[in-house]
Amino acid sequence: MYGGDEVSAIVIDLGSHTCKAGYAGEDAPKAVFPSVVGAIDQMEVDDLEKTENNSGSVDSKNTARTVDSDKTKAKRKLYVGSQSLRFRRDGMEVLSPIKDGVVVDWDIVDSIWDHAFRECLLIDPKEHPMLLAEPSSNTQQQRERMTELMFEKYKVPALFLAKNAVLTSFASGRATSLVVDSGGGSTTVAPVHDGYVIQKAVVSSPIGGEFLSDCLMKSLGSKGITIKPRYSFKRKEIRPGEFQIVDLDAPNTTESYSFYSQRVIASDIKECVCRAPDTPYDESAYSNIPMTPYELPDGQTIEIGADRFKIPDVLFNPSLVQTIPGMENYAETIHSVRGLPQMVIESINKCDVDIRRELFSSILLAGGTTSVQQLKERLEKDLLEESPQAARVKVLASGNATERRFSVWIGGSILASLGSFQQMWFSKSEYEEHGASYIQRKCP
Repeated sequence: MYGGDEVSAIVIDLGSHTCKAGYAGEDAPKAVFPSVVGAIDQMEVDDLEKTENNSGSVDSKNTARTVDSDKTKAKRKLYVGSQSLRFRRDGMEVLSPIKDGVVVDWDIVDSIWDHAFRECLLIDPKEHPMLLAEPSSNTQQQRERMTELMFEKYKVPALFLAKNAVLTSFASGRATSLVVDSGGGSTTVAPVHDGYVIQKAVVSSPIGGEFLSDCLMKSLGSKGITIKPRYSFKRKEIRPGEFQIVDLDAPNTTESYSFYSQRVIASDIKECVCRAPDTPYDESAYSNIPMTPYELPDGQTIEIGADRFKIPDVLFNPSLVQTIPGMENYAETIHSVRGLPQMVIESINKCDVDIRRELFSSILLAGGTTSVQQLKERLEKDLLEESPQAARVKVLASGNATERRFSVWIGGSILASLGSFQQMWFSKSEYEEHGASYIQRKCP
Protein backbone atom coordinates (compact mmCIF):
# COMPACT_ATOMS: atom_id res chain seq x y z
CA MET A 1 0.00 0.00 0.00
CA TYR A 2 2.78 2.39 0.94
CA GLY A 3 6.29 2.12 -0.41
CA GLY A 4 8.89 2.47 2.33
CA ASP A 5 10.29 5.84 1.24
CA GLU A 6 7.22 7.61 -0.09
CA VAL A 7 5.62 8.97 3.01
CA SER A 8 6.39 8.59 6.67
CA ALA A 9 3.77 7.41 9.08
CA ILE A 10 2.99 9.37 12.23
CA VAL A 11 3.00 7.57 15.58
CA ILE A 12 0.90 8.94 18.44
CA ASP A 13 0.80 7.63 21.99
CA LEU A 14 -1.76 9.49 24.07
CA GLY A 15 -1.00 8.49 27.65
CA SER A 16 -2.76 9.55 30.84
CA HIS A 17 0.10 11.91 31.68
CA THR A 18 1.74 12.99 28.42
CA CYS A 19 1.01 12.77 24.72
CA LYS A 20 3.91 11.66 22.55
CA ALA A 21 3.92 12.19 18.79
CA GLY A 22 6.48 11.93 16.01
CA TYR A 23 7.57 10.28 12.78
CA ALA A 24 7.91 6.52 12.39
CA GLY A 25 11.50 5.40 12.03
CA GLU A 26 12.90 8.02 14.42
CA ASP A 27 14.27 7.00 17.80
CA ALA A 28 12.34 9.45 19.98
CA PRO A 29 9.08 11.40 19.66
CA LYS A 30 9.33 14.95 18.27
CA ALA A 31 6.57 16.33 20.46
CA VAL A 32 5.94 15.50 24.12
CA PHE A 33 3.37 17.58 25.98
CA PRO A 34 0.89 17.10 28.87
CA SER A 35 -2.30 15.27 27.97
CA VAL A 36 -4.36 17.60 30.12
CA VAL A 37 -5.78 20.86 28.78
CA GLY A 38 -6.82 24.17 30.28
CA ALA A 39 -10.48 24.99 29.65
CA ILE A 40 -12.31 28.27 30.12
CA ASP A 41 -16.05 28.68 29.55
CA GLN A 42 -16.53 31.02 26.63
CA MET A 43 -18.60 33.65 28.43
CA GLU A 44 -15.65 34.34 30.69
CA VAL A 45 -13.26 34.33 27.74
CA ASP A 46 -14.83 37.35 26.08
CA ASP A 47 -14.28 39.46 29.19
CA LEU A 48 -10.79 38.05 29.52
CA GLU A 49 -9.78 38.91 26.00
CA LYS A 50 -10.71 42.52 26.55
CA THR A 51 -8.41 42.63 29.54
CA GLU A 52 -5.73 40.64 27.74
CA ASN A 53 -5.79 42.95 24.75
CA ASN A 54 -5.41 45.91 27.04
CA SER A 55 -2.48 44.36 28.85
CA GLY A 56 -1.14 42.73 25.69
CA SER A 57 -0.11 39.61 27.55
CA VAL A 58 -1.35 37.01 25.17
CA ASP A 59 1.02 34.30 24.04
CA SER A 60 1.05 34.25 20.25
CA LYS A 61 2.39 30.71 20.00
CA ASN A 62 -0.58 29.19 21.69
CA THR A 63 -3.71 29.00 19.68
CA ALA A 64 -6.81 28.35 21.64
CA ARG A 65 -9.70 26.41 20.25
CA THR A 66 -13.37 26.92 20.73
CA VAL A 67 -15.21 23.68 21.16
CA ASP A 68 -18.92 23.09 21.21
CA SER A 69 -19.59 20.59 23.89
CA ASP A 70 -22.89 18.78 23.82
CA LYS A 71 -23.63 18.78 27.53
CA THR A 72 -23.06 22.46 28.16
CA LYS A 73 -24.29 24.65 25.39
CA ALA A 74 -21.71 27.18 26.52
CA LYS A 75 -18.65 27.12 24.32
CA ARG A 76 -15.34 26.56 26.00
CA LYS A 77 -11.89 27.55 24.94
CA LEU A 78 -9.21 24.89 25.25
CA TYR A 79 -5.54 25.62 25.83
CA VAL A 80 -3.26 22.74 24.84
CA GLY A 81 0.47 22.21 25.26
CA SER A 82 2.98 22.88 28.01
CA GLN A 83 3.45 26.52 27.01
CA SER A 84 -0.25 27.31 27.29
CA LEU A 85 -0.61 25.48 30.59
CA ARG A 86 2.30 27.33 32.11
CA PHE A 87 0.50 30.62 31.55
CA ARG A 88 -2.01 31.17 34.37
CA ARG A 89 -5.43 32.43 33.30
CA ASP A 90 -8.37 33.41 35.47
CA GLY A 91 -11.00 30.69 35.73
CA MET A 92 -9.01 28.12 33.77
CA GLU A 93 -9.83 24.56 34.83
CA VAL A 94 -7.36 21.76 34.09
CA LEU A 95 -9.20 18.81 32.54
CA SER A 96 -7.98 15.37 31.58
CA PRO A 97 -9.69 13.50 28.73
CA ILE A 98 -8.80 10.11 30.21
CA LYS A 99 -10.25 8.51 33.32
CA ASP A 100 -9.17 5.02 34.42
CA GLY A 101 -7.52 4.44 31.05
CA VAL A 102 -10.69 5.22 29.09
CA VAL A 103 -11.35 8.36 27.06
CA VAL A 104 -14.26 10.27 28.60
CA ASP A 105 -14.02 13.53 26.64
CA TRP A 106 -13.46 13.26 22.90
CA ASP A 107 -13.45 17.05 22.39
CA ILE A 108 -10.27 17.25 24.41
CA VAL A 109 -8.66 14.29 22.63
CA ASP A 110 -9.50 16.02 19.38
CA SER A 111 -7.83 19.26 20.47
CA ILE A 112 -4.75 17.32 21.66
CA TRP A 113 -4.37 15.53 18.31
CA ASP A 114 -4.93 18.81 16.53
CA HIS A 115 -2.18 20.48 18.57
CA ALA A 116 0.19 17.58 17.81
CA PHE A 117 -0.38 17.73 14.03
CA ARG A 118 -0.72 21.43 13.43
CA GLU A 119 1.57 23.05 15.97
CA CYS A 120 4.13 20.45 17.00
CA LEU A 121 4.75 18.37 13.88
CA LEU A 122 3.49 21.01 11.41
CA ILE A 123 1.94 18.42 9.09
CA ASP A 124 -1.30 17.89 7.24
CA PRO A 125 -2.84 14.65 8.57
CA LYS A 126 -4.35 13.96 5.11
CA GLU A 127 -0.88 13.03 3.87
CA HIS A 128 0.31 10.62 6.55
CA PRO A 129 -0.83 7.19 7.70
CA MET A 130 -1.39 7.16 11.49
CA LEU A 131 -0.36 4.54 14.00
CA LEU A 132 -2.16 5.10 17.34
CA ALA A 133 -1.20 3.35 20.55
CA GLU A 134 -4.16 2.26 22.66
CA PRO A 135 -4.54 0.78 26.17
CA SER A 136 -4.49 -3.03 26.30
CA SER A 137 -8.06 -3.08 27.60
CA ASN A 138 -9.57 -0.65 25.09
CA THR A 139 -13.27 -1.28 24.35
CA GLN A 140 -14.79 -1.80 20.93
CA GLN A 141 -16.75 1.49 21.09
CA GLN A 142 -13.56 3.41 21.92
CA ARG A 143 -11.69 1.91 18.98
CA GLU A 144 -14.49 2.63 16.53
CA ARG A 145 -14.79 6.19 17.78
CA MET A 146 -11.03 6.72 17.26
CA THR A 147 -11.29 5.27 13.76
CA GLU A 148 -14.22 7.53 12.84
CA LEU A 149 -12.47 10.65 14.13
CA MET A 150 -9.28 9.88 12.24
CA PHE A 151 -10.97 9.12 8.90
CA GLU A 152 -13.87 11.60 9.05
CA LYS A 153 -12.28 14.64 10.67
CA TYR A 154 -8.59 14.30 9.79
CA LYS A 155 -9.14 12.43 6.50
CA VAL A 156 -6.08 10.24 7.10
CA PRO A 157 -5.13 7.89 4.23
CA ALA A 158 -4.63 4.88 6.53
CA LEU A 159 -4.76 3.92 10.20
CA PHE A 160 -3.55 1.23 12.54
CA LEU A 161 -4.35 0.78 16.24
CA ALA A 162 -1.75 -1.10 18.26
CA LYS A 163 -1.88 -2.15 21.89
CA ASN A 164 0.55 -0.45 24.30
CA ALA A 165 1.91 -3.73 25.66
CA VAL A 166 2.59 -5.12 22.20
CA LEU A 167 4.51 -2.00 21.18
CA THR A 168 6.61 -2.12 24.36
CA SER A 169 7.40 -5.73 23.60
CA PHE A 170 8.46 -4.87 20.04
CA ALA A 171 10.58 -1.98 21.30
CA SER A 172 12.74 -4.48 23.16
CA GLY A 173 12.80 -6.89 20.20
CA ARG A 174 10.56 -9.58 21.69
CA ALA A 175 7.33 -11.14 20.48
CA THR A 176 6.53 -12.70 23.86
CA SER A 177 6.96 -10.97 27.21
CA LEU A 178 5.13 -9.76 30.29
CA VAL A 179 4.85 -5.98 30.15
CA VAL A 180 4.63 -4.05 33.42
CA ASP A 181 3.57 -0.58 32.31
CA SER A 182 3.41 1.98 35.08
CA GLY A 183 2.46 5.41 33.76
CA GLY A 184 0.90 8.57 35.12
CA GLY A 185 -2.61 7.31 35.78
CA SER A 186 -2.32 3.60 36.46
CA THR A 187 -0.19 0.47 36.37
CA THR A 188 -1.05 -2.38 34.01
CA VAL A 189 0.49 -5.83 33.75
CA ALA A 190 -0.22 -7.44 30.37
CA PRO A 191 1.20 -10.67 28.91
CA VAL A 192 2.05 -10.54 25.20
CA HIS A 193 2.36 -13.82 23.31
CA ASP A 194 3.55 -13.88 19.69
CA GLY A 195 2.61 -10.24 19.25
CA TYR A 196 -0.89 -10.44 20.77
CA VAL A 197 -2.09 -9.38 24.21
CA ILE A 198 -3.68 -12.17 26.25
CA GLN A 199 -6.75 -10.19 27.28
CA LYS A 200 -8.02 -12.47 30.05
CA ALA A 201 -4.73 -12.10 31.95
CA VAL A 202 -4.43 -8.29 31.96
CA VAL A 203 -4.26 -6.97 35.54
CA SER A 204 -4.32 -3.27 36.43
CA SER A 205 -4.20 -1.00 39.46
CA PRO A 206 -5.02 2.70 39.92
CA ILE A 207 -1.60 3.48 41.39
CA GLY A 208 0.55 5.42 38.94
CA GLY A 209 2.97 8.30 38.99
CA GLU A 210 0.35 10.95 39.70
CA PHE A 211 -0.96 9.01 42.68
CA LEU A 212 2.58 8.82 44.10
CA SER A 213 3.07 12.57 43.52
CA ASP A 214 -0.17 13.20 45.45
CA CYS A 215 1.08 11.00 48.30
CA LEU A 216 4.32 12.99 48.40
CA MET A 217 2.48 16.33 48.40
CA LYS A 218 0.22 15.25 51.29
CA SER A 219 3.14 13.83 53.22
CA LEU A 220 5.18 17.04 52.85
CA GLY A 221 2.08 19.07 53.69
CA SER A 222 1.67 17.17 56.95
CA LYS A 223 5.21 18.23 57.88
CA GLY A 224 4.31 21.87 57.28
CA ILE A 225 5.99 22.17 53.87
CA THR A 226 3.80 23.90 51.30
CA ILE A 227 4.75 23.81 47.66
CA LYS A 228 4.22 27.24 46.13
CA PRO A 229 3.08 26.96 42.52
CA ARG A 230 5.24 28.92 40.08
CA TYR A 231 2.55 31.44 39.18
CA SER A 232 2.10 32.58 42.79
CA PHE A 233 5.42 34.44 43.16
CA LYS A 234 8.14 36.17 41.21
CA ARG A 235 11.83 36.39 41.97
CA LYS A 236 13.35 39.83 42.23
CA GLU A 237 17.11 40.32 42.25
CA ILE A 238 18.16 42.59 45.09
CA ARG A 239 21.93 42.04 44.85
CA PRO A 240 23.75 40.06 42.15
CA GLY A 241 22.95 36.39 42.84
CA GLU A 242 20.57 37.24 45.68
CA PHE A 243 16.86 37.00 45.15
CA GLN A 244 13.84 38.10 47.03
CA ILE A 245 10.54 36.31 46.55
CA VAL A 246 7.56 38.55 45.93
CA ASP A 247 4.15 36.91 46.35
CA LEU A 248 1.71 37.61 43.53
CA ASP A 249 -2.00 37.81 44.04
CA ALA A 250 -4.04 35.46 41.83
CA PRO A 251 -7.49 35.26 43.37
CA ASN A 252 -9.35 33.79 40.38
CA THR A 253 -7.16 30.73 39.97
CA THR A 254 -9.19 27.53 39.96
CA GLU A 255 -8.45 24.76 42.42
CA SER A 256 -7.63 22.33 39.61
CA TYR A 257 -5.02 24.68 38.13
CA SER A 258 -3.23 25.35 41.41
CA PHE A 259 -3.29 21.61 42.14
CA TYR A 260 -1.87 20.89 38.68
CA SER A 261 0.93 23.43 39.20
CA GLN A 262 1.85 21.96 42.57
CA ARG A 263 1.78 18.44 41.22
CA VAL A 264 4.27 19.38 38.49
CA ILE A 265 6.74 20.40 41.22
CA ALA A 266 5.94 17.39 43.42
CA SER A 267 6.61 15.02 40.55
CA ASP A 268 9.98 16.64 39.98
CA ILE A 269 10.86 16.16 43.66
CA LYS A 270 9.78 12.53 43.34
CA GLU A 271 11.95 11.97 40.26
CA CYS A 272 14.98 13.61 41.89
CA VAL A 273 15.06 12.07 45.36
CA CYS A 274 12.90 8.94 45.52
CA ARG A 275 14.16 5.39 45.21
CA ALA A 276 12.57 2.04 45.90
CA PRO A 277 13.75 0.52 49.21
CA ASP A 278 15.58 -2.83 48.98
CA THR A 279 13.26 -4.44 51.52
CA PRO A 280 9.64 -3.62 52.40
CA TYR A 281 9.44 -0.20 54.01
CA ASP A 282 9.57 -0.23 57.78
CA GLU A 283 8.91 2.95 59.76
CA SER A 284 11.46 2.18 62.51
CA ALA A 285 14.30 1.21 60.18
CA TYR A 286 14.00 4.41 58.16
CA SER A 287 13.26 6.84 60.98
CA ASN A 288 16.81 8.23 61.29
CA ILE A 289 17.87 8.05 57.67
CA PRO A 290 20.02 10.96 56.36
CA MET A 291 17.96 13.75 54.78
CA THR A 292 18.28 14.78 51.13
CA PRO A 293 17.95 18.47 50.29
CA TYR A 294 15.81 19.74 47.42
CA GLU A 295 15.44 23.36 46.35
CA LEU A 296 11.90 24.44 45.51
CA PRO A 297 11.28 26.96 42.70
CA ASP A 298 10.73 29.73 45.26
CA GLY A 299 14.23 29.26 46.62
CA GLN A 300 13.45 27.51 49.91
CA THR A 301 15.37 24.29 50.46
CA ILE A 302 13.49 21.40 51.99
CA GLU A 303 14.88 18.22 53.52
CA ILE A 304 13.30 14.91 52.57
CA GLY A 305 13.94 11.87 54.73
CA ALA A 306 12.05 8.59 54.95
CA ASP A 307 9.50 9.71 52.36
CA ARG A 308 12.14 9.08 49.70
CA PHE A 309 11.68 5.35 50.30
CA LYS A 310 8.14 5.26 51.60
CA ILE A 311 6.45 6.83 48.56
CA PRO A 312 7.87 4.43 45.92
CA ASP A 313 7.14 1.47 48.22
CA VAL A 314 3.40 2.21 47.80
CA LEU A 315 3.76 0.44 44.43
CA PHE A 316 4.80 -2.74 46.22
CA ASN A 317 2.63 -2.35 49.28
CA PRO A 318 -0.48 -0.23 48.59
CA SER A 319 -1.69 -0.43 52.21
CA LEU A 320 1.10 2.03 53.15
CA VAL A 321 -1.21 4.75 51.81
CA GLN A 322 -3.21 4.58 55.05
CA THR A 323 -0.17 5.77 57.00
CA ILE A 324 0.16 8.97 54.93
CA PRO A 325 -1.73 11.87 56.55
CA GLY A 326 -4.38 13.28 54.21
CA MET A 327 -4.62 10.16 52.04
CA GLU A 328 -7.05 8.31 54.34
CA ASN A 329 -9.96 8.79 51.94
CA TYR A 330 -8.15 6.62 49.39
CA ALA A 331 -8.04 3.70 51.81
CA GLU A 332 -11.28 2.32 50.29
CA THR A 333 -10.00 2.37 46.70
CA ILE A 334 -6.65 0.90 47.70
CA HIS A 335 -8.21 -1.81 49.83
CA SER A 336 -8.39 -4.41 47.06
CA VAL A 337 -5.31 -3.27 45.12
CA ARG A 338 -2.37 -5.63 45.06
CA GLY A 339 1.31 -4.72 44.93
CA LEU A 340 3.43 -5.07 41.78
CA PRO A 341 4.89 -8.55 42.49
CA GLN A 342 1.41 -9.96 43.27
CA MET A 343 0.00 -8.42 40.08
CA VAL A 344 2.78 -10.00 38.01
CA ILE A 345 2.22 -13.44 39.49
CA GLU A 346 -1.57 -13.19 39.20
CA SER A 347 -1.25 -12.22 35.54
CA ILE A 348 1.14 -15.08 34.74
CA ASN A 349 -1.09 -17.58 36.54
CA LYS A 350 -4.01 -16.58 34.32
CA CYS A 351 -2.00 -17.59 31.23
CA ASP A 352 -1.58 -21.08 29.79
CA VAL A 353 0.86 -23.29 31.67
CA ASP A 354 3.17 -23.74 28.68
CA ILE A 355 4.09 -20.06 28.30
CA ARG A 356 4.50 -19.21 31.99
CA ARG A 357 8.22 -20.01 32.09
CA GLU A 358 8.87 -17.74 29.12
CA LEU A 359 6.90 -14.89 30.70
CA PHE A 360 8.79 -15.17 34.00
CA SER A 361 12.08 -14.83 32.15
CA SER A 362 11.11 -11.73 30.16
CA ILE A 363 9.32 -9.24 32.39
CA LEU A 364 9.61 -5.81 30.75
CA LEU A 365 9.34 -2.52 32.60
CA ALA A 366 7.80 0.43 30.76
CA GLY A 367 6.28 3.82 31.56
CA GLY A 368 7.67 6.85 33.37
CA THR A 369 6.99 5.57 36.88
CA THR A 370 9.28 2.56 36.39
CA SER A 371 12.26 4.94 36.14
CA VAL A 372 12.33 5.13 39.95
CA GLN A 373 15.82 4.08 41.04
CA GLN A 374 16.20 0.49 42.25
CA LEU A 375 12.66 -0.43 41.19
CA LYS A 376 13.87 -3.14 38.82
CA GLU A 377 16.15 -4.75 41.43
CA ARG A 378 13.43 -4.67 44.09
CA LEU A 379 10.80 -6.22 41.80
CA GLU A 380 13.19 -8.97 40.76
CA LYS A 381 14.03 -9.72 44.41
CA ASP A 382 10.35 -9.85 45.47
CA LEU A 383 9.43 -12.07 42.53
CA LEU A 384 12.24 -14.50 43.27
CA GLU A 385 10.75 -14.98 46.73
CA GLU A 386 7.18 -15.43 45.54
CA SER A 387 7.53 -17.30 42.23
CA PRO A 388 7.65 -21.09 41.79
CA GLN A 389 11.08 -22.69 42.24
CA ALA A 390 11.44 -23.80 38.64
CA ALA A 391 10.87 -20.33 37.20
CA ARG A 392 13.84 -18.26 36.11
CA VAL A 393 12.84 -14.71 36.96
CA LYS A 394 14.33 -11.96 34.83
CA VAL A 395 13.16 -8.35 34.97
CA LEU A 396 14.35 -6.34 31.97
CA ALA A 397 14.42 -2.58 31.70
CA SER A 398 16.18 -0.29 29.32
CA GLY A 399 19.10 1.38 31.09
CA ASN A 400 17.99 4.64 29.55
CA ALA A 401 15.15 6.35 31.43
CA THR A 402 14.02 8.14 28.25
CA GLU A 403 13.60 4.82 26.50
CA ARG A 404 11.54 3.50 29.40
CA ARG A 405 9.28 6.54 29.31
CA PHE A 406 8.78 6.33 25.56
CA SER A 407 8.93 2.56 25.04
CA VAL A 408 5.36 2.41 23.68
CA TRP A 409 6.09 5.19 21.20
CA ILE A 410 9.43 3.66 20.18
CA GLY A 411 7.73 0.30 19.54
CA GLY A 412 5.21 2.08 17.33
CA SER A 413 8.00 3.85 15.50
CA ILE A 414 9.76 0.54 14.78
CA LEU A 415 6.55 -1.23 13.75
CA ALA A 416 5.29 1.47 11.37
CA SER A 417 8.62 1.68 9.57
CA LEU A 418 8.94 -2.06 8.87
CA GLY A 419 8.56 -3.03 5.22
CA SER A 420 6.57 -6.14 6.14
CA PHE A 421 4.05 -4.04 8.09
CA GLN A 422 2.99 -1.89 5.13
CA GLN A 423 0.22 -4.23 3.99
CA MET A 424 -1.34 -4.22 7.47
CA TRP A 425 -2.69 -0.66 7.32
CA PHE A 426 -6.48 -0.13 7.47
CA SER A 427 -6.92 2.10 4.43
CA LYS A 428 -9.42 4.85 3.75
CA SER A 429 -10.98 2.85 0.89
CA GLU A 430 -11.53 -0.13 3.23
CA TYR A 431 -13.08 2.22 5.77
CA GLU A 432 -15.45 3.61 3.14
CA GLU A 433 -16.40 0.10 2.07
CA HIS A 434 -16.75 -1.65 5.44
CA GLY A 435 -17.24 1.11 8.03
CA ALA A 436 -15.54 1.72 11.38
CA SER A 437 -16.36 -1.69 12.87
CA TYR A 438 -13.93 -3.31 10.40
CA ILE A 439 -11.08 -2.00 12.58
CA GLN A 440 -11.74 -4.98 14.90
CA ARG A 441 -10.71 -7.34 12.12
CA LYS A 442 -7.81 -5.30 10.76
CA CYS A 443 -6.23 -4.51 14.14
CA PRO A 444 -7.06 -7.41 16.49
